[in-house]
Amino acid sequence: MLIGEVARRSGVSARMLRHYDRLGLVQPNSRSSTGYREYSPEDVRRLFHVESLRSLGLSLHDVGRALDDPSFAASGLVDELAARAEERVARDTELLTRLRRVGSARPDDWDDVLGTVAMLGDLDSVSAGKRQSAALASVGDRPIPAEALAEAVLREPATNVAGALRWALAQSGGHAIAPLRRGLHSPDPDVRRRAVDTVVEIAHPDATDVLREALVHDDAQIRRVAALELAARGMTDAVPTLIEMVHDGANDVDAADALGLLGSDSSTVAALMDGLDDVAVRLRVTQALASIPGPAAVQALQGLTQDADRSVALTAEYILGRSE
Repeated sequence: MLIGEVARRSGVSARMLRHYDRLGLVQPNSRSSTGYREYSPEDVRRLFHVESLRSLGLSLHDVGRALDDPSFAASGLVDELAARAEERVARDTELLTRLRRVGSARPDDWDDVLGTVAMLGDLDSVSAGKRQSAALASVGDRPIPAEALAEAVLREPATNVAGALRWALAQSGGHAIAPLRRGLHSPDPDVRRRAVDTVVEIAHPDATDVLREALVHDDAQIRRVAALELAARGMTDAVPTLIEMVHDGANDVDAADALGLLGSDSSTVAALMDGLDDVAVRLRVTQALASIPGPAAVQALQGLTQDADRSVALTAEYILGRSE
């Protein structure tokens, strides 16, 4: 085939085919009677090999070595090309995220664009003061997108900066919930704690849903924080975790107060009184009953006045006497 037909069938321009010829990548040795290059089936096959290797990101120099040098190692170069591609994807992903965040701020002009870019940069600053200033300034004329604030709070080690970020996110409603939900499932326990500490400050139905999901989290600390906040929101879903906290002695005073906030319920008292073989557990339950109103709690305390352990019995008597 002549060069024009090869170009038409392969999709490789005649100019590129001549370039391949000069480099020695694809050199048709035959000539037509009129002196034009003539590609043999083997030349066409080599051309497709060249194009296939180029599609992987190989340079023309490396393509020639891959086709002609038997000692040229394929696996090492392919691994290197994959690593380069991953770096490009990471850079492009970072750029795309930044562009979307700037766009979500709805800039009116290039001054707004530059201002948003500067604030996003301050969130990544090594200076805690700059990070805090950016968080506080984000609730104003030039807001930082909630997702950027959420990702910043998940990685923020400084207590004062994290507090400013949580305050800013509390003003954003439910827009930051998705990254915070992801943060709850981070392998890093510090990230998980920052996520739940932030969610509890957001008064939004989506935040309440995330806290309900957190009640079955593998991390006990996440379950406990979620339960205390759900109780404050009047959600009875928290009761089993609160009872577990009293039994385990984990923030048991706060858990008892939270149970009291949810009001009197005979089933709650019955669950609280279940499995009291240990004296320390009975004592904590007795103290917790002081926070729970209603006849079921009174009846349970009356039974505990007969407890074999004197400290439990005396505590129950004291609580009943105080309530009279």
